[in-house]
Amino acid sequence: QVGLMESGGGSVQSGGSLQLSCAVSIPQGRRYCLAWFRQALGKEPEGLASLTEYNQPTSAPSVKGRFTIDENNAKTNIYLYMNDLKVEDTAMYFCVAKFGYCPAGVGEADAYAYWGPGTQVTVSS
Repeated sequence: QVGLMESGGGSVQSGGSLQLSCAVSIPQGRRYCLAWFRQALGKEPEGLASLTEYNQPTSAPSVKGRFTIDENNAKTNIYLYMNDLKVEDTAMYFCVAKFGYCPAGVGEADAYAYWGPGTQVTVSS
């Protein structure tokens, strides 16, 4: 059974920072991949960053240098550290998971079978 629950979203001004958290419950003993996606109104989901079960991160070129994925030692939470936020970062942010290898780059949304309910991030100018 896989459980994912995001928190930490909110409203911030352009140039500000936010830290998103995701409480993760995932069976151990299998290869898995965790990632963050976002979806803005009227747009397709966009992959931001992924993390293997060995804590090997990958960031999408569109957010590299501003967004960082990490996890705690107990592997019960992953995080998305977001800096220098822009108005165009406004979206619903999702923690997602799949069993097996992480896709090349972050991969497409339909590669991930498990999604949390999401947390809203709103950036104002």
